[in-house]
Amino acid sequence: MSITSCAALYYASYYKKVRHLQDEADHCQRRLLERLLRKAEDTEWGYRHGYSDIRSYEGFVKAVPVNTYEELKKDIDRMRHGESDILWKGRVKWYAKSSGTTSDKSKYIPVSRQYLHDTHYGGGMDAVAHYLHAFPKSRLFDGKALILGGSHEQNYNVPQSLVGDLSAILIENVNPLVNWVRVPSRDVALLSDFEKKRDLIARLTIQKNVTNLSGVPSWMLSVLNRVLEVSGKNYISDVWPHLEVFFHGGVSFAPYREAYKAIIPSDSMHYMETYNASEGFFGLQTDLSDRSMELLTHLGVFYEFIPLEEVGRPDATAVPLWGVETGRNYAMVISNTSGLWRYQIGDTVKFTSLKPYKFMITGRTKSFINAFGEELIVDNAEKGLDQACRETGAEVLEYTAAPVFMDANARCRHQWLVEFSHMPDSLEQFAAVLDKTLQKVNSDYEAKRSKNITLQPLEVIVARKGLFSDWLKSEGKLGGQHKVPRLCNDRNIIDRILKLNG
Repeated sequence: MSITSCAALYYASYYKKVRHLQDEADHCQRRLLERLLRKAEDTEWGYRHGYSDIRSYEGFVKAVPVNTYEELKKDIDRMRHGESDILWKGRVKWYAKSSGTTSDKSKYIPVSRQYLHDTHYGGGMDAVAHYLHAFPKSRLFDGKALILGGSHEQNYNVPQSLVGDLSAILIENVNPLVNWVRVPSRDVALLSDFEKKRDLIARLTIQKNVTNLSGVPSWMLSVLNRVLEVSGKNYISDVWPHLEVFFHGGVSFAPYREAYKAIIPSDSMHYMETYNASEGFFGLQTDLSDRSMELLTHLGVFYEFIPLEEVGRPDATAVPLWGVETGRNYAMVISNTSGLWRYQIGDTVKFTSLKPYKFMITGRTKSFINAFGEELIVDNAEKGLDQACRETGAEVLEYTAAPVFMDANARCRHQWLVEFSHMPDSLEQFAAVLDKTLQKVNSDYEAKRSKNITLQPLEVIVARKGLFSDWLKSEGKLGGQHKVPRLCNDRNIIDRILKLNG
């Protein structure tokens, strides 16, 4: 009996348990909120907000305001300096470094031991269980898992306390048994120099039997291309013939799908999307024929949702999971076992199903273009690029877009900076299809584009090869979980990148 066959027996039992919990999502969420409140009622935050007296969701809403990082920053910094019982019971030693706010370069998300194991590792367990259920003939554990991570460093001078990419924290604290099936070694996986790490991974893994990949699509693609260079092979399937699945997350897979198909032309290769953010493991693609993900409601995260049109308003009303509707854009709000209370994570989602709760990530609350009332979100952008690629044979590797503000003649437009892994047959046609599709999927954009009165046709600038990687490197963000901002409502980022375009 193979290793995978033995593991499948355990995961089959685990899958049944998870499916029961997921089918009882509303009940799970109500019980979870009660557990969170009882666990934290003796913390400083719990005293401040009267947790010991709260016995209902309505009471929780009345006692605790919706928060951003700015409201929790001082408490988190005290925790980082070693103080206990602030936002969560005990001392939290690990902090996931995430993209910053308008006033800070980085955010530091607390990751308690309970949250690390129940939520992040629990989400990984769910991913494997659903995959093995969908593909019972899998040989997943008969080879190695190539897990791509970031790096970490000492948190202030607090003993045994680390700050860095979530992936590095996961690798640092993983069960030692996982190291038997994981590549590269821990020392290589945690290197901060991504270019050195990429080269070492390629050289050390080409002789291994890699069956599965985990990581961010953009950075994994860079590693795989280096594997091809080092091995001299044309296809990854020639290097690792038993490779069967890529567990991916962090950024939309849509711009990279064709690039992966080009280097892994195997009908037996599968792609499973995960929603594993610094703040928690929130979702999983449980049906690979459906690009929606299922919300994981049993892993230590209590969810609320603010209608996107109300975000930023003082009278904005959050609704619990049992109050959401399909087809509506929401900003996600979470409370978790690390002490993030009614915390806006910055992502927006749209539910496609309520039984079970399935959703799609539609963008970021701060990643949009609304310079002229067009309300363009990332979901619109991804659909537009996908259609433009289909009609012109293009493959998009990276992109960002921003407004070009009105000139003296009241003319304005959107400017797209795109790095292609395969150029379109016609750049003009690519731009035209993108523009047409954006109008089709966004009525506000369509109205502003009407007769070219407000918005002129969009502009596509071709980025030189490696431009976005060079920009991330210049910003100290090469590798790990760093992402290229997709849509910006100002020109700060796109102008910095354009300066490097030559």
